[in-house]
Amino acid sequence: MALVTGAASGIGAAVAARLLTEGAKVATLDLAAPTLEGVLGLTGDVSSSADVDAAVAQATAELGPIDVLVCSAGVSGNSLRTQDVSDAEWKKVMAINADGVFWCNRAVAPGMAERGYGRIVNVASIAGKEGNPNASAYAAAKAGVIGMSKAVGKEVAKYDIAINVITPATAKTRILDELKPEFIDYMLSRIPRGRFLEVEEAANMVAWLVSKENSFTTASVFDLSGGRATY
Repeated sequence: MALVTGAASGIGAAVAARLLTEGAKVATLDLAAPTLEGVLGLTGDVSSSADVDAAVAQATAELGPIDVLVCSAGVSGNSLRTQDVSDAEWKKVMAINADGVFWCNRAVAPGMAERGYGRIVNVASIAGKEGNPNASAYAAAKAGVIGMSKAVGKEVAKYDIAINVITPATAKTRILDELKPEFIDYMLSRIPRGRFLEVEEAANMVAWLVSKENSFTTASVFDLSGGRATY
């Protein structure tokens, strides 16, 4: 069974749809109801550890043990110079993008270890590797996801649990609605492919990372930046 967060739209929705086509039972966790038929739609806030624990318990009770976790819930935050970022803005971006991923990994990893199998993909961003101007909170949160995933991946590797990260460049999702046009133009100019990521392309990579075929790679970062990444 697979649990996908942030699956009401964007990469999360594409991943949930792809996993359904692969024959998986799928539960989703989002503030909004899923638009995809055939999933167990759970409503909750990933920045709340209580909501995450409740969702994991309900998904397990209704669909069975969680073998796959994909953490896609996230927000871009406001495009601001660092000196203009308020305490509240910083805490919001970190809570959803970093804390939420940690709560989800913490909630499912013990059960995976007990059963001796699990696959986790945490969605970070190219910003977590390279940073983006006027997005310091977002870049910090996504860098935290990368570091945390590497650490936890090493902890649980002996239990046949693979924890990996994807680092997409900007994708064609509603997160673009939160960004200023000039920032969107800047992001596009950095991508050698000359276009934004399609969410189905992200889902294709995730589908392999959460499969049994990914039997060795863990605590690693997979680039989805269209050639932007320099390392």
